[in-house]
Amino acid sequence: MAGRRDEPDEGDLFGAPAPRQDEAVRGAAPEAAPRRGRPPARTQPLADRLRPAALDEVVGQDHLLGPDGALRRMLERGSLASLILWGGPGVGKTTIARLLADAAGLRFVQLSAVFSGVADLKRAFDDARRLAEAGRGTLLFVDEIHRFNRAQQDGFLPVVEDGTVILVGATTENPSFALNGALLSRCQVLVLRRLDDEAQERLLRRAEAECGHELPLTAEGRATLRAMADGDGRYLLNMVEQVLAVKAERPLDAQGLSGLLARRAMLYDKDREEHYNLISALHKSLRGSDPDAALYWFARMLDGGEDPRYIARRLTRFAAEDVGMADPQALPLAIAAWETYERLGSPEGELALAQLVVHLGTAPKSNAVYAAYKAARRVAKSTGSLMPPAHILNAPTGLMKDLGYGRGYADDYADIYADAHPDAGQRGALRGFFPDGMARQQFYQPFDRGFEREIGKRLEHWARLRERGREQGREQKKDA
Repeated sequence: MAGRRDEPDEGDLFGAPAPRQDEAVRGAAPEAAPRRGRPPARTQPLADRLRPAALDEVVGQDHLLGPDGALRRMLERGSLASLILWGGPGVGKTTIARLLADAAGLRFVQLSAVFSGVADLKRAFDDARRLAEAGRGTLLFVDEIHRFNRAQQDGFLPVVEDGTVILVGATTENPSFALNGALLSRCQVLVLRRLDDEAQERLLRRAEAECGHELPLTAEGRATLRAMADGDGRYLLNMVEQVLAVKAERPLDAQGLSGLLARRAMLYDKDREEHYNLISALHKSLRGSDPDAALYWFARMLDGGEDPRYIARRLTRFAAEDVGMADPQALPLAIAAWETYERLGSPEGELALAQLVVHLGTAPKSNAVYAAYKAARRVAKSTGSLMPPAHILNAPTGLMKDLGYGRGYADDYADIYADAHPDAGQRGALRGFFPDGMARQQFYQPFDRGFEREIGKRLEHWARLRERGREQGREQKKDA
């Protein structure tokens, strides 16, 4: 039931010729899987020689290929659905697609959205229709499917819906952002995990078995090699080849390995998902009062090439939104740190931002002002164009005075300025500042933490003064 291979191999780490269906389901032991075909050429890359020949040889994706994995259950039921495989580079997207095709007895056709256009898609669809008439199915694998525009993505809808092809798309981008909803509704999205230490160690053992000797690395150097791969199996095996090419007199430690190999650039895209993931992690770490985690994500963003000005802007917003009046100095410090960076630039100015990160992480938190602002906006929209009460309006003309503008304000509020006088609030009715006929609202409700504890005491005191004034106003009306 093995599928015929009609497309050239693209050199993916996990893109090996696939076994028959019974081989794929049983799977040989990872380190003992037989290799078919002629002996590899001396120039064949190690990653190419170690391509899995069965689904059980794919490492790091047990949540999909294990006994209870979604893909394993699909194969056992004999009902392979169209899929979107979402994961980073070197985790096995191409290979899994190839091996699924053979396991399901489908012809495997591979296209790349980088190099293919509408004509290539039409040709693939026409071929699939002819094969379907002959009773054979097609698995169409589209690498980097997110690079097709919306109109091109819509072209997949009829052939996926009527079963002409089983579509397996691979993407490194978040499908929610990169693919249109109609296509997503017809496919299952499966997330492939970056290779963890255990999965990478399995690859290293396979490489050593293939080469016939252990890598010249200390335990520390071995751990450093895995860390430098950053979850990419292909990159890991490429580095293994460089290590094997070195005639080391003694095993390489972390420092020796770092001097030999160039560290992989961190996966970070300043305008896509990783950008938003890391700024969210920084924000949540600050909100959770963990300055150490916040500094880590701050450093990750800088190392990924993020503009420090963007980070400064987000930290300033955090100072206003999440710290607020619990620490009124947070916002001025944010502006100062931002200005310091603008004057010093990188890398010196980044220290000021780091100081701000620590300050915000350790500051008391309150979103009371933010919540009050949102609540006030909602009420303002719902109450329309109510006029301010006349007694708080200025009266620059005689007519306005005759209409009552400003009447009683001097008596009622001359002493309300932070109860400057002993009889503050006692000489007038304290009629309030909200529109006539509108009940008083309390939008700002400070928390009992940080500086807001003191603010809360002030608000309670002023509320008592207002209530005292209202009582006096009611008594005056009775006397009248």
